[in-house]
Amino acid sequence: MRYVSTREGRQTVTASQAIIRGIAPDGGLYVPQQIPAVDGAFIRRLCGMDYRGRAVEVLGLYLEEFSRQELEDIAQASYGENFDDPAIAPLRFAAGAAYLELWHGPTSAFKDMALQIMPRLLTASLRKNGEERTVSILVATSGDTGKAALEGFRDVPGTRIMVFYPRDGVSQVQKLQMATQEGRNVNVVAVNGNFDDAQTGVKRIFADRAFAKELDGRGYFLSSANSINWGRLVPQIAYYFSAYCDMVTAGQIGLGQEVDFCVPTGNFGDILAGWYAKRMGLPVGRLICASNENNVLTDFIATGVYDKNRPFHLTSSPSMDILVSSNLERLLYCLTEDADRVRGYMEALSAQGRYDVGGQLAEAVRREFTGGYCRDEDGKEEIGRLWREAGYLADTHTAVASRVLRDLREKEGTVRPTVVVSTASPFKFGGAVLQALGAHTGETGPGLVDELAALTGVAAPKPLSGLGQRPVRFERWVEKEDMEQAVSEFLS
Repeated sequence: MRYVSTREGRQTVTASQAIIRGIAPDGGLYVPQQIPAVDGAFIRRLCGMDYRGRAVEVLGLYLEEFSRQELEDIAQASYGENFDDPAIAPLRFAAGAAYLELWHGPTSAFKDMALQIMPRLLTASLRKNGEERTVSILVATSGDTGKAALEGFRDVPGTRIMVFYPRDGVSQVQKLQMATQEGRNVNVVAVNGNFDDAQTGVKRIFADRAFAKELDGRGYFLSSANSINWGRLVPQIAYYFSAYCDMVTAGQIGLGQEVDFCVPTGNFGDILAGWYAKRMGLPVGRLICASNENNVLTDFIATGVYDKNRPFHLTSSPSMDILVSSNLERLLYCLTEDADRVRGYMEALSAQGRYDVGGQLAEAVRREFTGGYCRDEDGKEEIGRLWREAGYLADTHTAVASRVLRDLREKEGTVRPTVVVSTASPFKFGGAVLQALGAHTGETGPGLVDELAALTGVAAPKPLSGLGQRPVRFERWVEKEDMEQAVSEFLS
């Protein structure tokens, strides 16, 4: 299978080349030329497998130059004792829905599902292409991607990784997770701005050809671990198949029956993976895009106008505090197959902060997605409701999706089989969760982990226990204009 850029659409690369580059030379994102199709027999076979087996089958459809043995070895190494649940991505049934828990990995967030496997895909890709330079991974994070990428690439030979995060835009636990990261090849820097500033800065660095030439002379080249990299996105498709199979084996649905997925998303990568699964033939009904108060995606789905010119809100679900949803570009290309048109949208977004896709394409988007959002106070109320009524402890991002689903069901007066994608452990956002449960805490940062565990009787994940006792290694912050200089210093 070959891959093309969303902004050029003609020149093709292999999967390994797309993974190595991360972003295309023209600034576009790589997408497969064709989306592979599966049938009921394929899904039935997956139902009899564990998560690793399911991942190998799905990845094999997109990564044809990787042998089955390579993929089996990679999956075995990626999804093992580093996860605290043998199911890897278990379903929990509560309050009339199934909650797909994607946070049982080493950083307690859904990003582990991809970022435990991506470094192995990348190093295998480097070998396939005879690359001798050191790859330097640049990451902009709204909270969870940074730690997951740092942990995934820690001390991986032939790699270095640098993470930028918004200085005041992540939780204390998220900040400590990154600031205490171990590894000889890692670096973490805060940016005086929001996530969009950090993400725009990283994209600007990638687009600087003079800087790339300078780094090449030092023996480095840049790549990304954000979901703009196909190697980050493709492993996420697997957990939609796995969740569907678990719904079947649990007797919640019959094979072939449609299931809705409600996904809390900011950068559009998580829900886009579900769209790829649906296009492949997985019986997915609706993809419900759940936003917090930064509801640029909700408005886009409703109107066809993407407009980032709006107030930016710092919320208790910071991983969704995003106004530039990079992966939407992939969807627009797949729906139009028109690279010139997509490039025009992205240029308009850069220049005017908005674009309008027009009525026909807007209607095509609405056939694929339903949008909804909830305010911070409503999300906290949902955390309390889930705990009181179902004994289920949810984090702030999961609560956004759960509340959007509840509002949609009340509006329609119907209940359809639905999987809510749960993206983070509640202990990563202990302060907001404790407030939602009515606790008046005097604790801050890692102390909230112990307090939440004591209040609820739910054991905290091991990666978050004792976080406050780990030495802080990274405290630097820079202005957004100085990000490239910080990269240059790291790679000197």
